[in-house]
Amino acid sequence: MIQSGTLLNVVDNSGAKIVCCIKVSSGYKRRYAFVGDTILVSVKALRSKRKSLSKIKKGEISKALIVRTKTSTKVYTGESLTFFENSVILLNNQSKPIASRVFGSISQKFRYTRHLRIASISAGLIF
Repeated sequence: MIQSGTLLNVVDNSGAKIVCCIKVSSGYKRRYAFVGDTILVSVKALRSKRKSLSKIKKGEISKALIVRTKTSTKVYTGESLTFFENSVILLNNQSKPIASRVFGSISQKFRYTRHLRIASISAGLIF
């Protein structure tokens, strides 16, 4: 469950490290977002190694796709899927990923959505 003010880790190579949720998209008075939802975020911290070559700057507002949450989600087999952290991938205005790689595993659910590109550039799929 991600809501306004939640700090999230960025798990791609766009250059951002930590972002803060500003708004949960897609719905009137919608409070929470889960895996697969799009939110509006502000960049709070950059990765120290490549600050000058970063594709995104500190303080920028961007769209983001939630790929991991601490809240468990039901899988079609009846099992639940839980991660250790809340993580996102940054998107541009056309809802395409800014980065070219995604670190760590993501849910297999992305293979069957409009975000198939994210499933193909990720390190691995589970469930």
